[in-house]
Amino acid sequence: MFSGKTDELIRRLRRATIARQQVQVFKPQLDTRYQVDKVTSHAGSHFEATPVADAGQIPALVAKESTVVAFDEAQFFDRAIVEVCRDLADRGLRVIVAGLDTDFRGDPFGPMPVLMAVAERVDKLQAICMVCGEAATRTQRLIDGRPARATDPVIVVGASELYEARCRKHHEVPQ
Repeated sequence: MFSGKTDELIRRLRRATIARQQVQVFKPQLDTRYQVDKVTSHAGSHFEATPVADAGQIPALVAKESTVVAFDEAQFFDRAIVEVCRDLADRGLRVIVAGLDTDFRGDPFGPMPVLMAVAERVDKLQAICMVCGEAATRTQRLIDGRPARATDPVIVVGASELYEARCRKHHEVPQ
């Protein structure tokens, strides 16, 4: 979190729009942090999006004229998102996926490892550790100011009130 993933996604989508490409964006329905029908970055940038309950809904929603299909918060989609992305790419569409590769424990998150493995290109962004200022590759979940325990649920939707960026050294997950 806080590495600029959604801002980078939106930047790429705006460039595609300027190039007169037909863009569609999908996001998981459970991501209700900002606006329901938009992907929104922590910095406030936004782009119109269609919320879906599961990846199986997406193929029927992709318009014939679309040339770019994007997904935000892909870690929250079910595993079917992998085949959806493959099928869209096989049809010649440009597919852009943004999401967290690891959960708050530092473990691979949902379908992201497989999506990264089958992608032609992967850009892994880093945030800044909120403890030391070094490059951060971990998401620290905090509960009442303390690190969440390993036994806590994996999916808890939130922003800066629950999470902060951490480097490996300062990332904590009590057992």
